Amino acid sequence: MKRIAKRIGPAALCLAAIFLLTGCGKDSGVGGVAGDAGEAAIAANQTMAQKLDFSQDQDFQDAQRGLISKPQGQIRAADETVLVDLGAFHFVEGEAPPTANPSLWRHAKLNARIGLFKVVDGIYQLRGFDLANMTLIEGKTGWIVVDTLTCRESAAFAFAFAQKHLGEKPVSAIIITHSHVDHFGGALGIVSPQEAASRKLQVIAPQGFLEEAISENLMVGTAMARRSSYQFGKDLERSAKGMVDTGLGKATAYGSIGIIRPTVIIDQPVREMLVDGLRFVFYNTPGAEAPAEMTFVIPEKKAFCGAEILSQTMHNLLPVRGAKVRNALLWAQYLDDALAYTADCEVYFGQHNWPIWGRDRIKEFITMHRDVYRYTHDQTVRLINAGFTPREIADAIQLPKDLESYWGARGYYGDLRHNVKAVYQFYMGFYDGNPANLNPLPPRESARRYLELIGGADKATDAAEAAFEKGEYRWAAELLNRVVFGKPDHTKARKLLSRTYDQMAYMSESAIWRNSYLTAAQELRDGPPRKGVDRSGAIDMMENIPAERFLEVMACSLNGPAAEGKNYKFNLVFSDTGETFVLWIEHAVLHHRKGKAQDAQATLTLNRPIWIKMMAGTAGIKDTLLSDDLKISGSRIDLIRFFALLDKPSGTFPIVTPR
Repeated sequence: MKRIAKRIGPAALCLAAIFLLTGCGKDSGVGGVAGDAGEAAIAANQTMAQKLDFSQDQDFQDAQRGLISKPQGQIRAADETVLVDLGAFHFVEGEAPPTANPSLWRHAKLNARIGLFKVVDGIYQLRGFDLANMTLIEGKTGWIVVDTLTCRESAAFAFAFAQKHLGEKPVSAIIITHSHVDHFGGALGIVSPQEAASRKLQVIAPQGFLEEAISENLMVGTAMARRSSYQFGKDLERSAKGMVDTGLGKATAYGSIGIIRPTVIIDQPVREMLVDGLRFVFYNTPGAEAPAEMTFVIPEKKAFCGAEILSQTMHNLLPVRGAKVRNALLWAQYLDDALAYTADCEVYFGQHNWPIWGRDRIKEFITMHRDVYRYTHDQTVRLINAGFTPREIADAIQLPKDLESYWGARGYYGDLRHNVKAVYQFYMGFYDGNPANLNPLPPRESARRYLELIGGADKATDAAEAAFEKGEYRWAAELLNRVVFGKPDHTKARKLLSRTYDQMAYMSESAIWRNSYLTAAQELRDGPPRKGVDRSGAIDMMENIPAERFLEVMACSLNGPAAEGKNYKFNLVFSDTGETFVLWIEHAVLHHRKGKAQDAQATLTLNRPIWIKMMAGTAGIKDTLLSDDLKISGSRIDLIRFFALLDKPSGTFPIVTPR
C-alpha cells in the first residue's frame, strides 16, 4: 500500500484534495414547458394595472437621459460560454404580456435602457453590462472607477467600451462601494494586482470589506451560488414566460471572479479625501444593505453616489439567495443622515438602476426609501410584541398608500412580506416561539406522514388540483410540495406543482420571486442542473486573499463525522511567499496556526497558485506530478487520507425536490 501511495504521489494527492468539483443532478424531472397565464393570474395582473398610475414617464426620461452609445453583441468567457447577451432583452417593450406582472414589466423596460451614459460633466455610467453599474469619474490624470462589476470578462468589456467612446485614459483609482461580488468581482478586468502595486494605485473600500467579501463568496460560496441561480434566473430563457429582469438590473455575468486588496480603508463615519485631484466625502454605512458599505458625495459635482443603500426598488432585508440579515432601523437612519449631507446635491446616481436629477426629487427619493424601511421595521416590531409570528405578520402588514404608490420604492427586488420576516429574524431568530417548531421532523419525513394522514399522494394531489382551478396557488403549492417530498416520483404532482409555480411567477411584482418560481418549475420539469456554478471562476479571488482567510474557508469543508477520532497534522509551506502553517485536526475540527510542527506527519511544500488550483479542482498532472514546485516529505498516505476528509460539494443539490 505504501509503495502504491508513494508511486502515485502528488497526482493522487491532487485528486483527493479537490473539493469544489462540479457534479451531476440525480433527478431527471418530468419534462414539459412553461404554461400560459391562467385566469387567476390574468385577473391579478389586470387589477395591478388599474391600481397604479402608469402614465408617469419621468422615470423613462431619466433612464434614457445622457445616452452616448448602446452596446451590441455578447460578453463571452475564454471558453466561448456566453456570459451576457446584450440583445437578450429586446423583447421587453410595449404593453405587459399576460405572463408578466405589469408593474414589473414597466420596471424591466426601464432597466432595459442599457449603454454608456453621461450623468453630469465628468461622471459617466455603464449600465446593463452586468447586474450592477460601473461608474467612471474623470480625475486629473485618469478614470476613477467606481465598482468593477461581477467578473473579469464583463468589467473588461464595459471599460473597453467606455474607452472607445470617451477616449483612452489610465485608471487613476478604484472605489469599491461595498462587499457584494457584483461590485468588486471584475476588478482584475480593470487592473492587475501587479500594476496596481507598481503604480501605487489607490483602491478605496469601506471597513470590513475584505472579510465580508470572503465570508459571502468563499465561506458559503457554493450554496449561495446555487441559490443565486434561483434569485437571478441564471438558467431561465429570456422571454415573456421566462426571465425578464432582476429588479436591480438585467442579468448577472457568472464569469471569473477576482478581488483586489484595498490600499485605503474608510474606517471613520465620515472621511474627506482627495482622489486623483477630486474631493470626495465618504460616509460609512455598515450593517444595512451590506455588512461593509459606504456612500459618497463629490461636492464639486454636486453629486451623490448612494452605492446600494438606494436603488430604484425596495431592497432586500434578507436576500432569497441567503446572506446575513440586515438592520432595517439602521438602514432608515443612514438614509435620514443622507438627507442632511446631500442637501446641496443636484444629482443622485446609484450602483444599480438609473439616476435622479434635481434637489427636490432626490430629497423625495431618499425620504420615501427611509420611510419604507422604517415603517416595515416599526410595524413588524409592533406585531412581534403583540405575539404574532413571522408568517402572520407578513400577511398583515401593508404599506401606507403614499409609500406603496411611489414607483421608486416598490418591491421589484425586495418584497415587503419577505422583509417582514427578516425584521423578525433580526430580533427574534428563526424560531417563532411555538414548541412544536423547536424540533420538527425533516421535510421528507414530515411530508410522508402528512400524506398517510390525508389518505395518500393521489388524494392530496386531487385537492391541490381543485385549489389550482380556483386560483388558490399558495395552498396548491403547499399541498403539492408535501406530495413531491413525500413521494418524489409522483409525476402528476410534480407537473401540477410546476404549473402552479408558473402562475405564481406570472403574478409576481418582485423579479427575484418570479425568477425563483420559474427556476423551481424548470427544475421540477428537467431536474436540478447537471453542472453547478463554476467555482473555478473564483480562482482569481482565492489568489488575492490572505492565506489565513482561505484556510478558514477550507476548515468548513471538513467532514466532521468522518474526521472524528482522527489526529492528522501536517505542515503547509508556500514556497513563493515564504509562509508556513501547521494544519491539524483536533476533536473533528480543522485548525491552522502560523509556524512549523516538528511532530507533523508530513510537510507539503508548493507555491500558492498550485495550492489554489488544487483547492478549486482545476489542477492537472502538469501542475502536480510534473511540477518542481510541489514537494512532499513524510507520510504521503496520511496526507492523502487527510485531504479525503474534505467534502467536495457539487453546487447542484436539489432545492424543490428531496435529496
